[in-house]
Amino acid sequence: MITIVDYGLGNIGAFLNMYKRMNVAAKAARTADELADAERIVLPGVGAFDHALELLDASGMRPLLEEKVVGDKVPVVGVCVGMQILADTSEEGQGRGLGWIPGAVRHFRSMQVPNSLPLPHMGWNDVEPLPGDAGLFRGLERDARFYFLHSFYYECADPADRVAVATYGAPFACAVRRGNVWGVQFHPEKSHHFGAMLLKNFAEL
Repeated sequence: MITIVDYGLGNIGAFLNMYKRMNVAAKAARTADELADAERIVLPGVGAFDHALELLDASGMRPLLEEKVVGDKVPVVGVCVGMQILADTSEEGQGRGLGWIPGAVRHFRSMQVPNSLPLPHMGWNDVEPLPGDAGLFRGLERDARFYFLHSFYYECADPADRVAVATYGAPFACAVRRGNVWGVQFHPEKSHHFGAMLLKNFAEL
């Protein structure tokens, strides 16, 4: 069962519809009880780092989410801000992230993206998978394109945790992984057949 964490952020319906079209069992969880039987977890998110963490705390699901991911090693993929809150800190906020993949979230200007490039980074971009994704990008090794909407990027403490890169003025990590925890900066639920294949791969990990 794929469980989409519905803590008030992200297009939950889009994930459920994609999995329904693939005949993959999926549901939304709004409470800890609904999260209890999760075998794979999608942690979506849009908006700001601190706000996402506040809503996750308010949902009452965070302690069980931590138990399942950190203790039971249930696979999880964070999407967009859901990826960013996997980090320790963010230049966007003051709060502490989940810390599941050590690193910090930086503003694009931190890596001197040319001022001529508009922010947020919005639209389709090529994605280059790297070794170590454990199958998340199976079938997407060449010519994969995904939809992005963000002004911040994930800087891994250990570069080996990067599993895909994209370029916007300069290369940046657009997908990360450590153990059973993945994060993708782009929106697979908005990325047509590329996103569908990635979500299917996650269901089959």
